[in-house]
Amino acid sequence: MTLFDSAADTLHEETVPGGGHRSFILRRGQLLRMTDSEGGANVSMMLFNAHEKSERLNLPDTLKGQHTARLTTGHCLYSDMGRVLAGIVADTCGWHDPFGGVLNAAEVAEKYGQGRYQERRNAFYRNGTDNLLVEMGKWDLNLEDLLMVVNFFSKVTVDASGRFTFHAGHSRSGSYVDLFAPMDTLVVLTALPHPLDPSTEYAPRPVQLAWRQAASEQAAIDALLTRPENDRAFTNTRLFAL
Repeated sequence: MTLFDSAADTLHEETVPGGGHRSFILRRGQLLRMTDSEGGANVSMMLFNAHEKSERLNLPDTLKGQHTARLTTGHCLYSDMGRVLAGIVADTCGWHDPFGGVLNAAEVAEKYGQGRYQERRNAFYRNGTDNLLVEMGKWDLNLEDLLMVVNFFSKVTVDASGRFTFHAGHSRSGSYVDLFAPMDTLVVLTALPHPLDPSTEYAPRPVQLAWRQAASEQAAIDALLTRPENDRAFTNTRLFAL
């Protein structure tokens, strides 16, 4: 049984343009497929408990609990309450970055040059901090709620001396990742280049989003029981729903 049903069963589908941003509630039992339409995309994502937004993604616990420095199939995204906000049940990239964060307006100007709306209109240079804050404001979240992101479709490695290396060309056209939600999860995302991408050309790539119902919630959960820590996190998630 496949977790992601056929395209005929798609609940909704849309494209986030390069530089764009989006927020929505991924309902319990749903799958979100993100597809890199052109190759070279990066999606910076935050997650919150849709009903208690003070509960949010905790990347340090996510990485420590699963003994990893990258995210891929079988990994859960933990909240700061030890619950599973989402889990990766399919992934054709094999590596997503939890360290790089996003750029603010001053950093974008320093890296890419001036790209103001006054001169460039809708092609102006956007930044991750402002894009995320725009979406967060729709849910009564503010600057103090801005937190670490997962940068999907990007690979960053760390050497023995602690230096970060961005791997260009990691994600190709058609690469996708499937996220399963075992609880109602608020997703906030933006499609902008990774902060460590060495290119100085401002060229954000689009990403396609598709919502579908998991063929089996239990099968999706079983696919994420890759460690005892994940099993405990799912127990906490079930207790919240009682």
